Amino acid sequence: MSAPVCVANAPCSYGIFDEGYSAAPNVPAPDTVLADVRAAGYEGIDLGPPVFLGEGAVLDERLRRHALALAGAYVELPLADRDAMPAALDALERRLDALEAPRTTNGAPQPRPTLADTGSAARAGSVGRAAADRAFGWDDTQWAVVAESVAIAIARCRRRGFEPTFHPHAGTHVEAAWEIERLMALSNVGLCLDTGHLPVGGADVLDVVRRFAPRINHVHLKDVRGDVLAGLLADRPPVYDMWARGTFCALGEGIVPVADVLATLAGAGYRGWIVVEQDVLPEDAGALAAAIGAQPGNRERLRALGV
Repeated sequence: MSAPVCVANAPCSYGIFDEGYSAAPNVPAPDTVLADVRAAGYEGIDLGPPVFLGEGAVLDERLRRHALALAGAYVELPLADRDAMPAALDALERRLDALEAPRTTNGAPQPRPTLADTGSAARAGSVGRAAADRAFGWDDTQWAVVAESVAIAIARCRRRGFEPTFHPHAGTHVEAAWEIERLMALSNVGLCLDTGHLPVGGADVLDVVRRFAPRINHVHLKDVRGDVLAGLLADRPPVYDMWARGTFCALGEGIVPVADVLATLAGAGYRGWIVVEQDVLPEDAGALAAAIGAQPGNRERLRALGV
């Protein structure tokens, strides 16, 4: 691949997932994360939890000091619930504010508002089930509401000058391959290729890349431990187990065909961010330290693959 493809990392590789990160054990401070990400050779970072990297001038100063661009920001939306969407759209606007904050981008691609379904207790309680049980997903009436909600969210992003992407996420209503296909059919949003969540949801990563390459406008690059994935597909546990069992590993140590994914994307002319993610929970200090220590090697592996 050649520019303008840029490689970023994400706070989730450092045990930082949500707004409660500061109460979690072992997690590094924001400037420590940014310094490590830059030292490892990454060009950007995902925003992570809304409060982690700060807002406005604080966020801008931090990114400039560490010479990092912003790659994207994850936003959950209750897509099938018209009554809950207005508050979620307000939250989307605040995330767009954050994406506007950096004044220096170092010539990197524009950050992507990364839209996703909020999910439900039922879906979060049985990851991957919808791959074989379509009755576990939205019905036609709900999909019609989803189409409206996605269109509104896309319009909000584009009005602010950002092109959004949609993230199929384990434990939500856009998880299985057929759900991704339906979401793509009812909208014109780009697709965020997450090579870790796809297999957990029962999808074949390369098949998704080949089918939707023209729509892929953002990449979350993960690798997955095969033995752990087999257990998830057999048990259909709560989505928390995806992280608690240590599903994600360093690039090249799992079953995701990273080289083939990158080659297929390159052949399709992909341009944009590749965000390396090695999700790790912070409670296990050893696992967290191992994941943090793996990030320079992840960047080196991508360099060896031409990225």
